[in-house]
Amino acid sequence: MTENGSAANGYAHEDVERNGGNSPPPYDGTLTKETEVEEKPQETEEFDPWTVTDLVDKTKPWAELTTSERVQRVLWGYIFRQLLLLGLLYMFICSLDFLSSAFRLLGGKAAGKVFSDSKIFNNPIAGLMIGVLATVLVQSSSTSTSIVVSMVGSNLLSVRIAIPIIMGANIGTSVTNTIVSIGQSGEKNQFRRAFGGATVHDMFNWLCVIFLLPLELASGYLFRLSDAIIKSFHIQTYEEGNVKLLKAITEPFTKFIIKVDTKVITKIALNQTDPDTSLIKTECKKDGINGTVPCKFLFMNVAGKWDDWVIGLVLLLIALFVLCTCLVLIVKILNSIFKGHIAVLLKRFVNADFPGKCGKYGTGYLAILLGALLTILVQSSSIFTSALTPLVGIGVITIERMYPLTLGSNIGTTFTAILASLTQEGDKLSDAMQISMCHLFFNISGIILWYPVPFMRKIPIYLAKQLGNTTAKYRWFAALYLLLAFFALPAFVFGLSVAGWQVLAGIGTPLLVIIIIIVIINILQKKKPEWLPGRLRNWEFLPLCCHSFKPLDRIITKVFRKCKCCSKCSSNDSIESSSEDSTDQHEMYRVKPDV
Repeated sequence: MTENGSAANGYAHEDVERNGGNSPPPYDGTLTKETEVEEKPQETEEFDPWTVTDLVDKTKPWAELTTSERVQRVLWGYIFRQLLLLGLLYMFICSLDFLSSAFRLLGGKAAGKVFSDSKIFNNPIAGLMIGVLATVLVQSSSTSTSIVVSMVGSNLLSVRIAIPIIMGANIGTSVTNTIVSIGQSGEKNQFRRAFGGATVHDMFNWLCVIFLLPLELASGYLFRLSDAIIKSFHIQTYEEGNVKLLKAITEPFTKFIIKVDTKVITKIALNQTDPDTSLIKTECKKDGINGTVPCKFLFMNVAGKWDDWVIGLVLLLIALFVLCTCLVLIVKILNSIFKGHIAVLLKRFVNADFPGKCGKYGTGYLAILLGALLTILVQSSSIFTSALTPLVGIGVITIERMYPLTLGSNIGTTFTAILASLTQEGDKLSDAMQISMCHLFFNISGIILWYPVPFMRKIPIYLAKQLGNTTAKYRWFAALYLLLAFFALPAFVFGLSVAGWQVLAGIGTPLLVIIIIIVIINILQKKKPEWLPGRLRNWEFLPLCCHSFKPLDRIITKVFRKCKCCSKCSSNDSIESSSEDSTDQHEMYRVKPDV
């Protein structure tokens, strides 16, 4: 009690100095009613940023409105605002198409050149990473998958070798909604939820590959299952396989701006054309006219004067500007809409579960089905998940509900590939269908692995929340994550795999073992710290840069200090992080009274 008392008196003198000389009563190590009253709010005021925003109907009843207010509500609330939202959604979807075209112009030729060297695909790890990088470069899993289908049809690749590339394409396609989530970086908790809702797709795809790729290499179950299905059905070519649904609405505008010939990428991969051939489409077919006519679009005048990468860079800047502008306006309109009775009904409908244990269990599977159907309707998993990301950010949809919708979108996106494969002719048809079926059963296997068991489904959600929390604390982490997860890591692993199995195993195995050990220690530190030696119960014995982003944050803050917006965000984050650290230290060193 003497040590406790002296410690308490020491804290009391510090409190006197902070409170301007008003001395609090001496602390004798016993709990009083006043201390209980003071400590209770700290426990009850805890805020969970991942919970859905409590939407309350604050709109004024119709009966209490004046005539002018009723006219204003009808014109703005029921007509103009809804039309404006539809127009912004249209431009948002078109901006995603422009983004895809820009990346094709910037990296399409490089992707085609990589695919043209079919020897490197004999290494499945190299094939996996090429699938990731190529899909990120062309911003479309459909494009990269169609290239693989054409290479298989031309006997440049076998179906077995193509399967890891399809898995990589499944990972690369999730980069779009992660980019979209950055548009909500202005508000901390919105950014946290949006980034977490976007990266839950990434976590699911990476976890599926980590577990299912070794299983496929060991057993070949995807190849055997798809081969048995293809042989059991008599499949015929379907010329109208490329059905356009949403694209029929957006193509008139997007084709007016730019026309990119994705077939050139396929021809470069098949060594059927010069690698320096332009991807800009200059000759178009016209109904009623034999042959071709010059294409007409906005960038046509500079198509022959500027290089593809210059046009792609300009288009990328335009696409990002339109994307961010539409996203900000969409979020503002959604925030204004989701304040009345519509918001309350939508929140209850989207996040509600069916009654009973069986009903609650089956709600997630209904969400998977709904996600698949909506993705088939829009014919793009990127568009579907990117449209849901702002809703997760503003708190209308929980990340737990976003997860099954994302799983459904993974299944729905394979429907487009199956229809496209039906347009192949002759010997290409069976191979194209088999690859499409491998893609479908890969996603179904991932769902079986990571959804039915409650413990397993929590893992991708937990990882996504950790990324969201980190991004909320350090805003720049979102850009770092994009560079590492979709560029640096695939390129590094690809380089090791190209060097040979000996190099990949010699460097990759020790790194993998270290990562596994770190993960196990982190889990034990939170769950069973008494199982660890005293030194390993935290990472404080390591240099700060080894277990914290604070040193890197200081460097980045100094670099961007000249930018008022960035410095403001960084300073706010630093203040928040320092306050959290001071709270943790106060809890650590606070004297515990003897009871």
